[in-house]
Amino acid sequence: MSTKPVVLVVEDEEAISNLVAFHLEQTGFTPFVTASGRQALEFTRSRVPALVILDLMLPDVDGLDVLSTLRRDDRTLHIPIILLTARAEEIDRIRGFELGADDYLAKPFSPRELMLRVQRLIHSRVPRVASSETLISGPVTIDERRFSVLVDGEPVEVSATEMRLLTTLVKHEGTVFSRGQLLQDSWGYMPNVTERTVDTHVKRLRQKLGSSAECLETVRGVGYRWSSAGSGETPEDGDVS
Repeated sequence: MSTKPVVLVVEDEEAISNLVAFHLEQTGFTPFVTASGRQALEFTRSRVPALVILDLMLPDVDGLDVLSTLRRDDRTLHIPIILLTARAEEIDRIRGFELGADDYLAKPFSPRELMLRVQRLIHSRVPRVASSETLISGPVTIDERRFSVLVDGEPVEVSATEMRLLTTLVKHEGTVFSRGQLLQDSWGYMPNVTERTVDTHVKRLRQKLGSSAECLETVRGVGYRWSSAGSGETPEDGDVS
């Protein structure tokens, strides 16, 4: 049995799915390819892949519905998901990130760039004992090794990208990060990933943090910072420029 990480590819264009599968194998992954959103969901019920590459325009189920279903299931909540689609409008990207996508790549695409994104997301989920640590800031506790976030002792489910974003801010409490800096730290400043993406993930994090949302502060005209004291200043994310 292969010990290589399994990547689920949900793509109905055979030429593209074959191309992606080939490059995944060359990069050291085991691809499982399906053109069906329903089959993809069925697959994840029996086996949790290391990552999902998901097209939005599928013949049976809309890709965003597949994404939403995966993010509602505790077993698949933390799986990194890359949207690979011809729908490249900003509204589609924002909607994808709001539903919990970790990355978004528009067609036509560079297979090499896709593989770099796959490696980055998968490697960011692998526990590194030497660098693992527990971060405690006010009501929030982050255990990177166990991929765990607690708020007032209660678990909060976050995606891989949300974990990187939150960890960056909490590790450097009081430091103001521009959206560009957060893109570099959490996304590697990949092409087509815009600063608006940071705003979307901050909004999602605040919703999940509940009463602790005020700790994730917006600094108008600059960016974001984490403060365990929490000033309560959390204006609309679009206010940051």
